[in-house]
Amino acid sequence: MNEVVHVILDEPQSGVWNMAVDEALLEESLRSRVVFLRFYRWSEPTVSLGYFQSDLELRRDPRLSTLPSVRRLSGGGAILHHHEQTYSCSLPPSHQLAQQPYQLYLDIHAIFLAFLAEWGVQVTLRGSISIPKEEPFLCFLREAAPDLLAHGHKILGSAQRRRRGAVLQHGSLLLRASEYTPGLFGLCELTQNSPDTRSEWEQFAQRLARSLGDRIVISKLPADVRTRAATIANKNFATGGLIS
Repeated sequence: MNEVVHVILDEPQSGVWNMAVDEALLEESLRSRVVFLRFYRWSEPTVSLGYFQSDLELRRDPRLSTLPSVRRLSGGGAILHHHEQTYSCSLPPSHQLAQQPYQLYLDIHAIFLAFLAEWGVQVTLRGSISIPKEEPFLCFLREAAPDLLAHGHKILGSAQRRRRGAVLQHGSLLLRASEYTPGLFGLCELTQNSPDTRSEWEQFAQRLARSLGDRIVISKLPADVRTRAATIANKNFATGGLIS
């Protein structure tokens, strides 16, 4: 594996911007054959819908319908991004894991599992599942084999989008419960210890990057990617509402 991984540790941003950046990084990986690993948070509680989800159920929810909302490039269920750590990984078509999308889920989640274990946080891989006829609206009520669980509660889930062989995978680690989804517990409610400082997440980001490439570059968002993200945000997300 002869890959350079650019690690970006972003400041909290709006949902419109976060999703536009992830899409711009996917396009840049496709263009430049570079691997990007980005860690970020959200500047305000925001609902992201899976790419194929209807917004009707969101509109009917009295807690969530008043929040900013955006549609992700990836599929899956809706996520309330509030008290969490989000990551995204963009791989060019030439990367070996771009040809093994399911293995990418397993590899990244395994590194989360090992890192959390070092902090005394015991989590497990869900493993085999039986898919229900109707999936719940919220991602963290759905079940997927690569999910990470703490005391039976889902605390990490991820989703993907492929574009001409390049892969975007992003996911969310629940750190603590939100008042908007009080039944979804995070690490603070389920365990006695969890990493939650910038230095700890930088340490983890570098470890994850080493699993994706041979050389790590800590960088800011490239200027051309920032410009492309602004174009995507203006075109696809307009004022921050849902894509029609």
